Amino acid sequence: MSEEPIDLQYIRDRITTLRTAKGLSERKLSTELGHSLGYINNISTGKSLPSMTELFAICAYFQITPEDFFQSENMHPITVRMLLRKLNSLSKDDLRSIKNLIYELGEKE
Repeated sequence: MSEEPIDLQYIRDRITTLRTAKGLSERKLSTELGHSLGYINNISTGKSLPSMTELFAICAYFQITPEDFFQSENMHPITVRMLLRKLNSLSKDDLRSIKNLIYELGEKE
């Protein structure tokens, strides 16, 4: 049997991670998305998966892009996106200063 091109468990886990980070119950997220009370539970337990349209709706609900959804290492996608927009408007010298600050902060870990 061939391997699935997408890790379906990742989709379930990512929705759970986003949901719990916002302090939402499965029932609350289900109703917020306009579905039955058990909609998110069915996804979490592997009984179903969201359609592409619903995955986009979930991303919109959490104010992230589909790209953000599939980048689980990015724990703060909205903040990172906002920072990137700001960085693009800075001068080369300002960017160098911020780069140095980031490296200094990273060394403190």
